[in-house]
Amino acid sequence: MSMTSQKPYLIRAIHEWLLDNQCTPYVLVNTRHEGVQVPLDFVKDDRIVLNVAPDAIRDLLIDNEWISFSARFGGKAMDVFIPIVSVQAIYGKENNEGMFFPDDDQPPPPTDDNSEETAPVSKGRPSLKVVK
Repeated sequence: MSMTSQKPYLIRAIHEWLLDNQCTPYVLVNTRHEGVQVPLDFVKDDRIVLNVAPDAIRDLLIDNEWISFSARFGGKAMDVFIPIVSVQAIYGKENNEGMFFPDDDQPPPPTDDNSEETAPVSKGRPSLKVVK
C-alpha cells in the first residue's frame, strides 16, 4: 500500500504549533527545485528563508503538493509558490525550534552541457597516476 508523504502534514502541524506558541514561523526553501516561485533578489546560495506568519502574508495554503501565499517584498506584491519537496525546514524565528527535513528530496546538481563525459567507474583496486 502506497502512502502519501508525511512532509506536508508535518509542515502544517509545525506551522500551527509555532503560531500557538507565539513564534514566527520561517520556512527554508531550496530554490533549485522546479516550480519554485520566490523573489529572486532575496535568494542566497540557492536558498531563501520566508516568514509565513499571518501578519506577514495573506492567503496561505499548505496542501500536499504546494505552499502558496501572497506577500510584499521590497514594497512589491508577489504570489509565492513553493513545491513541498523544496521545503528544507520550518522553524521559529525566536528559538529555531521546529523541524528540519533530510536532504533526500534534493535535486541533482545542475549539469553543464559543455562538460566532458564522466569516466566509467572501475570496480577494481584503486591506483594512483602521475599527471603532468
